[in-house]
Amino acid sequence: MHTTLILTVLGPDHPGLVKSLSEVLNQQQGNWTESRMVHLGGQFAGLLQVSLPRERVANLKVALDVLQDSGLKVLIAETTETPATNEILKVEVLGLDRPGIIRDMTTQLASLKVNIEELFSEQRPAPMSGGTLFFAALTLSLPEGISAEQVQTKLEELSDQLMVDLNFA
Repeated sequence: MHTTLILTVLGPDHPGLVKSLSEVLNQQQGNWTESRMVHLGGQFAGLLQVSLPRERVANLKVALDVLQDSGLKVLIAETTETPATNEILKVEVLGLDRPGIIRDMTTQLASLKVNIEELFSEQRPAPMSGGTLFFAALTLSLPEGISAEQVQTKLEELSDQLMVDLNFA
């Protein structure tokens, strides 16, 4: 029987880091099924989902502890399958950067019980003004009874005070 784990990895970035992770997983007969990895401020931050034989989990944990000796921090969580949602909505936000944009958006989304499946954000230079723009791309999972139109209306309530453009797909 196989088990699925989520690994969260954080540490100083260097060439070969992902290779080391994949070798450890391969040694334990694991399968790398999905991941998100990024270099932020000189650090490597990664999330990966792996599947491996249940009897190999303890060995994987020991092998990952060895990687922690080189400065990596690894958290391991066992997953449980969740039921599929009714609808997925993608939203892009672009506007002048200021503190609190994520807080304001997530407050509106939480009030509708909308789950954020994925969030990507970055600062971008504003071509005309020389200021800084905030950009975010969100993938949202809508609970039963909540429509894309309701989410759009709720977020558009913020667009004037946030001074952002919202694109829904």
